[in-house]
Amino acid sequence: MSDGPGGASAAYGLTAPLQEAIAEAEELIANAPFIRTEADRLEGYDYLAGRIRMAMQTAFDYDLERPLFINPTHQFSRQGLDNPDAIYFHAYLREGVDYVVRGVRGTSADLSFQVMGGSYSADSAATSLMAFDERELDVAEDGTFEFSYTAEPGAKTLIVREVFNDWENEARGTLTIERADTVGRPRREPTREALAKKYEVAARSLVGSIRTWFAFPHFFQYKEPVNTLTVPASTPGGLSSQFSSIGHYELDEDEAMVVSVPRCEDCTYQAIQIGSDWYASTDYETHQTSLTKAQAVADDDGVMRFVVSERPPGPGGAPIANWLETTGHRTGAVMLRWQQLTRDLTAADGPTVEVVKVADVPGLLPGARALSEEEYAGRIAARQRAVARRMIS
Repeated sequence: MSDGPGGASAAYGLTAPLQEAIAEAEELIANAPFIRTEADRLEGYDYLAGRIRMAMQTAFDYDLERPLFINPTHQFSRQGLDNPDAIYFHAYLREGVDYVVRGVRGTSADLSFQVMGGSYSADSAATSLMAFDERELDVAEDGTFEFSYTAEPGAKTLIVREVFNDWENEARGTLTIERADTVGRPRREPTREALAKKYEVAARSLVGSIRTWFAFPHFFQYKEPVNTLTVPASTPGGLSSQFSSIGHYELDEDEAMVVSVPRCEDCTYQAIQIGSDWYASTDYETHQTSLTKAQAVADDDGVMRFVVSERPPGPGGAPIANWLETTGHRTGAVMLRWQQLTRDLTAADGPTVEVVKVADVPGLLPGARALSEEEYAGRIAARQRAVARRMIS
C-alpha cells in the first residue's frame, strides 16, 4: 500500500480504540454467565454484531450542530428488551439550544416523546426529564405537527417511540428535528481529532452497552421470583401513560407458562413479549414471540390467555393463535405493556400465571382452536411483511 498524504496510512491508528473494544466485547459475549449451549453463544455473536452497528451509528451519524433522529434499535440491532411493536428514534441534544421538531402523524397506536438526562449504565438507569405523547400536540387535519423545545439543564437525548398495535393496518409517520441557529449552514469539514474522538466514542459505547444490558434486568426483572409477573405499575423511567408488568420465566421443554390478562379497552396499545437472556427481543419477524391485543384472541370472558412454550401447545401438538414461541430459550424475560392509558391500572387488570405441562394445555384452554400449518404460516408471513414495511436501518 502506498503512503498517503502525511505519512504511511498504517500509522494513522484512528481505529485502534475500536479494535480493542471489539476484542473486549467479544470476550464479554463469549463468556456470558448465562450461556448454556452453543446456540446461546452463537446468538450472542449475532447480538454483538448489532452492538457494533449501534456503536458506529450513534458515534458517526450524530452531529450536535445538525441534529437528526437516528434509529439504532431494530431487528438487526436488539437491546434493552426492545419492543417488537416499536420504532425507536433518538436525537442528541445540547443544553440551552432551541430545537424544532416537525412531523406527520401516522396511524400507529402511540407516539411518545421523552427527554433523558444521561444514559443507562451498568450501575444506574437514565433520568427522565420530560415525557408526553401526541395527545399534547396540536396535530392538524392533514396530520402535520410542529413543536419547539429548549434543551433544559441536564438534557442529553430526545427519544421518540412510535408504537404499533395493529401491524397490518397502521402506518408510519415522519419526523425531523433541527437546530434553529444552525439550519442552512454547511457542516464542518472532518478533522483527524474529530474522527479520532468518534472512534473513541464508538469504543466506549460498544463495551458500555454490553455491560449495561447484562446488568439492567437484575435491577427489575430478575428481582422477581421466576415464573411470576408483577402487578401493573407505571413503567420505570418516566414514559408517559405507560404501565407495565414484568417477570422472567424458566421452563423445561415439556412445560408451558399460561399468562391470562384481561383485554384492556382503556388504552390504544396492549401487548406481551418474551425476550432472551441477552435482554433483547427474540425473533419476532419469523416467529411469534410477541402479540398485541389486535393480534391476540380474547375468550368470551374478555381474557386473553397466552401460552409460552417451546413446543406447540394446541390439540394434537398444533400451534394456537396465542402461542408465544420460546425459540430454544429455556429462560428469558417477559414483559406486558399498556400505552396511552386513560386510567391507572389495578391488580385486577394485570396478569395471572400458571405453569403446566404442554400436554395439559388443550384441556385447560378448551377454547384454543388448533391452527393448521398453513394458517400459522400465514400469521408469520403477515409479521414478516409488516416488519419490512416499517423497517428503518
